[in-house]
Amino acid sequence: MLTAEAVHLTTIADCYGAPLAEYYFFPDHSLLYISWHGQLTAAEVIRGVLEGTRLLEEYALQRVLNDKRDTGGDWSEALPWLEYEWMPKAVAAGLRAIAYILSPNLDAQIVSQEFVATMHDHIQISLFTNEEDARQWLQAQ
Repeated sequence: MLTAEAVHLTTIADCYGAPLAEYYFFPDHSLLYISWHGQLTAAEVIRGVLEGTRLLEEYALQRVLNDKRDTGGDWSEALPWLEYEWMPKAVAAGLRAIAYILSPNLDAQIVSQEFVATMHDHIQISLFTNEEDARQWLQAQ
């Protein structure tokens, strides 16, 4: 993860007290970086996304670097909520682009690919396997 210009905003924990998601603000790029951890469930993804949305609104950000490299798990039950509840509100709040770094876990990749396919009609979104490509793409958005 980029750290030189990052401002750590907050970390939320899972039900066991381990980090679930860390949120960083990159002022020079008007970007929210979210680093996810652990075996994700639908409930945890929703909780993490709500926190990210709160930060997007608070800092008036338009771009997100969503990093799931340190995750696994099936959170597919959150997909309808993300599409019908969250996405319209996020776009209305100013979200314009999401760069999505895939987990190396194949099951998690399938859910992530479903998410990106569902969101593609609503927002600029693209999948990546590394941070550098994701950052370059986001900066062009």
